[in-house]
Amino acid sequence: MALVDFAERQLTLKLVYYGPPHSGKTSNLRALHAAVDKLNRGRLMTLDTRDDRTLFFDLLPLFFRASGFSFQLKVYTVPGQPVHEATRKVVLANADAVAFVADSRPDQAEANRQSWQNLATNLKALSLDRVPVIVQYNKRDLPDAVPLEGIDRFGDPSRAIHEASAKRGAGVVPTFFALVGRAWELLDTDRRLSDRLGIDAAGFQSALAEHVGVAEPGKITG
Repeated sequence: MALVDFAERQLTLKLVYYGPPHSGKTSNLRALHAAVDKLNRGRLMTLDTRDDRTLFFDLLPLFFRASGFSFQLKVYTVPGQPVHEATRKVVLANADAVAFVADSRPDQAEANRQSWQNLATNLKALSLDRVPVIVQYNKRDLPDAVPLEGIDRFGDPSRAIHEASAKRGAGVVPTFFALVGRAWELLDTDRRLSDRLGIDAAGFQSALAEHVGVAEPGKITG
């Protein structure tokens, strides 16, 4: 879970993008990294394997003068191929929120389902059952993309869905802010961040948007 040091006034959040192979996790991180002001992002790191890759990058510490607190966000993807199960669990460990990137192509429904089940299994094994998970359906620009009314909502008919075309950059930033917002909500509930830091969820997201140099989406919903 998040590293919170109230004495040093520092908070570090870990965000993980999970999903089946080639669903667009890498495209999400590349688009997000490109959207962030160059002065406020770390280098995009890639750990390549023979048939897949794991990406991660750090947003440099975010400092909010209103609270005198420094924030760091660490953003990762996991490799989608089943052979990299051990790596997926290592990357997922200590996550504060997860974005599940599903593939909108009709022939990928089973791959989405299997990856979702794998995520649920790993969250339970890592004692991360309470970690918030949001769902993004990527590749919405494809002509054969499954209509929203026909997609798998993974056991929750009312689950909010974030649409994206990550290679075009569409939907990437709103998904990211939704992910950050859900992470903050859980931490605020558990550790009373708003009271102790003097900044609420809306203030945190506004300061984040200003610092990283991206336009803040409208009201974030999970």
